Amino acid sequence: MAEAFNEITLPAEKAERYAAVSAEIASVLEGEPNLVARMATVSSMLANSFAHYFWTGFYVVDEAKGDELVVGPYQGTLGCMRIAFGRGVCGTAAATGRTQVVADVHAFPGHIACDGRSASEIVVPVVGADGRLIAVFDVDSDRPAAFDGVDQEWLERILARTFSSRAA
Repeated sequence: MAEAFNEITLPAEKAERYAAVSAEIASVLEGEPNLVARMATVSSMLANSFAHYFWTGFYVVDEAKGDELVVGPYQGTLGCMRIAFGRGVCGTAAATGRTQVVADVHAFPGHIACDGRSASEIVVPVVGADGRLIAVFDVDSDRPAAFDGVDQEWLERILARTFSSRAA
């Protein structure tokens, strides 16, 4: 696996790291149909590949409620158990279906502080092969403005490849 936790100073270096871990994730998950196993693997591999990641994981749509997320596989400190659609960064991503890149979580309206050390966040909606939202992928950093277009592009690409295909 790409050497983890080295500081990445240039967008090109970050993109190269994402490309390498993306290929590794695809290789490890080839033929694995279990959704929880796929989520756990993605969380682990990404968390161990980037120094700016503080908390990494999934909030899964609760099928019984339909408009609420429940914590799924993750790496990091205790996560929030449940998040309503439209609430905080994760709930906003779920409600809008759009990736949220937040440079300062404390300035985000309705931010939910699961861990007070979080300073910035990116949340990517995860869509299944049928086109329906199945989860959001949440990454927090203890650094302000830790996420940019490179993170968004690669996370969207990795998650689409991992969960939107019929093989997923």
